[in-house]
Amino acid sequence: MARRRPELLCGAVALGCALLFTLKFTCSRAKDVIIPAKPPVSFFSSRSPVLDLFQGQLDYAEVVRRHSEVVLLFFYAPWCGQSIAARAEVEQAASQLSDQVLFVAINCWWNQGKCRKQKHFFYFPVIYLYHRSFGPIEYKGPMSAVYIEKFVRRVMKPLLYIPSQSELLDFLSNYEPGVLGYFEFSGSPQPPGYLTFFTSALHSLKKDYLGTVRFGVITNKHLAKLVSLVHSGSVYLHRHFNTSLVFPREVINYTAENICKWALENQETLLRWLRPHGGKSLLLNNELKKGPALFLFIPFNPLAESHPLIDEITEVALEYNNCHGDQVVERLLQHLRRVDAPVVKSLASEPPVQLLDPPLITASPCCNTVVLPQWHSISRTHNVCELCVNQTAVGIRLSSVSVPQCSFLEMAAALDSFYLKEQAFYHVVSDSMECSNFLSSYSPFSYYTACCRTMNRGVAGFIDSEPDVFKSPNIAFSSLEKECEVDTPSSVPHIEENRHVFPEVDMNSTNFTGLSCRTNKTLNLYLLDSNLFWLYAERLGAPSTAQVKEFAAIVDVKEESHYILDPKQALMKFTLESFIQNFSVLYSPLKRHLIGSDSAQFPSQHLITEVTTDTFWEIVLQKQDVLLLYYAQWCGFCPSLNHVFIQLARLLPTDTFTVARIDVSQNDLPWEFMVDRLPTVLFFPCNRYINWSLSSSLPKVCAADQPLLVVPHLQRPERT
Repeated sequence: MARRRPELLCGAVALGCALLFTLKFTCSRAKDVIIPAKPPVSFFSSRSPVLDLFQGQLDYAEVVRRHSEVVLLFFYAPWCGQSIAARAEVEQAASQLSDQVLFVAINCWWNQGKCRKQKHFFYFPVIYLYHRSFGPIEYKGPMSAVYIEKFVRRVMKPLLYIPSQSELLDFLSNYEPGVLGYFEFSGSPQPPGYLTFFTSALHSLKKDYLGTVRFGVITNKHLAKLVSLVHSGSVYLHRHFNTSLVFPREVINYTAENICKWALENQETLLRWLRPHGGKSLLLNNELKKGPALFLFIPFNPLAESHPLIDEITEVALEYNNCHGDQVVERLLQHLRRVDAPVVKSLASEPPVQLLDPPLITASPCCNTVVLPQWHSISRTHNVCELCVNQTAVGIRLSSVSVPQCSFLEMAAALDSFYLKEQAFYHVVSDSMECSNFLSSYSPFSYYTACCRTMNRGVAGFIDSEPDVFKSPNIAFSSLEKECEVDTPSSVPHIEENRHVFPEVDMNSTNFTGLSCRTNKTLNLYLLDSNLFWLYAERLGAPSTAQVKEFAAIVDVKEESHYILDPKQALMKFTLESFIQNFSVLYSPLKRHLIGSDSAQFPSQHLITEVTTDTFWEIVLQKQDVLLLYYAQWCGFCPSLNHVFIQLARLLPTDTFTVARIDVSQNDLPWEFMVDRLPTVLFFPCNRYINWSLSSSLPKVCAADQPLLVVPHLQRPERT
């Protein structure tokens, strides 16, 4: 039987105690060497109108909040760059409103302060507003002094008092949705339902920091009748095109939450402000998925009393969406134009009047002479066509060619339809009747006639005497068969050459009114403050050196294209209507805007030629055989082809062959030259895009100065 050895047990106990003592001593020393956090210092100066609680005294902030009517709490972290940048903006807003609003800044980062222990913010800075006992209302707008001040003023006065008919029309003609409440104050200082309606306006600001829904109050019963409000406590939601609504008190409980929810769910958006926060988000993506979007960048001052440019844009939006000629909308348009008009008896109860559609045929002629290219099928027997828009059907006697009495867009639409239906037109041409009538399918415009004839040398002389835009080396004139009546066309444009120009044409408002319902390319209109988001405008094609930061662009995600309003044109009602109508026609004369990098940044002498949007036509399609690599900076597989292309550039003869590449992430190309995957290599043979009927008389190397006809036959590469 083994003998027990108590000395080993005692030794083990002693060793364990020694280890525990060593660990405790080590840990205690580790705590001693940690440097405590430095006490915080004031974030705002002592002369600032902002009360700075730099030690995180959240309890004191609650005390002062209860004794103030409107309070702004600015939660910050002293190390945060956004907090430091917003400090001057908050201080500037406080200097304007310190006599009415209490501004309190709280350090919510110091670990010993109550704010850090009770609040758990995921970002800084955070702005909360309190109106008496209501709150918090978080402000999520731009950290700019004017925007912060505007939002604080909205919280201070969430209801607009409307005492007159003129101010009522101002309220209803605004692009933002409006909610009106009617209350009679004669019986009591606070009539039943008024505080509920007041609180609903604050709820609206709490749910929508942009404040897109405006709340107003009417105390005059005669004004209330104009919007069909008879009983005190009634609430009215104004909508421009859909039927305006009155809050159903019999169905829904009359509470602040229900009124706010009812207004936000049933509001009608005419124009919408976009304010991207600068980080990754789906804001723009979600809006662009809805359809083609018109982005309007304008300098905006939220504190200004009037915005003339926004009034013009609102007028354009009202006309664009006024599909049924609603009398209420017409009255609001007249008010925006400041035109005296009779008072509308009721702005809500009166049903919209269905106006008759304008006649398709008008009496005034609108003709233009078009010279057919030699390859055109009709030019085998006829070389000149006269297109007339809005004429009678068949058998019209052609008027003499003069200055067009219709817009350039009407002629462009007629010409495109004529070319698309050339085969049908060719079959109806006869010796007795050479006029044919077509209906431009799904177009805002209407009928046109086309008469094609041959022209003798005497008449052809006037074309040769015109500017180069009328000249064509491929036109040959035969003897006169049936002479068209021709006068001196001093200013007749050649549509084929000018279809992508933005002419100052006379846009008739009747053609623009209700255009959104007559086209399948209906636009959603968005506003952006160019003082804050001009970088977005530059990425869409706006000049970075623009003196006036006004810009308009149409983005169509489905078609993967966008168009810009000519920066040389001022952003105003006329140019904006022209831009929208140019986009809306079936065969739009707008030219897709291609964004390309600057070719000057690439060296001229290089083994591999760098192609950009501006140099693509000259390098790839006009000089010699080209092997082109499509790549992008983010493409991980593209660099694997670099050594192959360098070897090809050394082996192939440079006098007849070009090895090039293009960064498609920085350079847009026409549709027929785009690819759907990277890297992609395409070979462009010389003369590939030249009309083969002319190739026999051309040199083997494509010359850039040859007047050649380009036929883009290249198809998009198939998926493998």
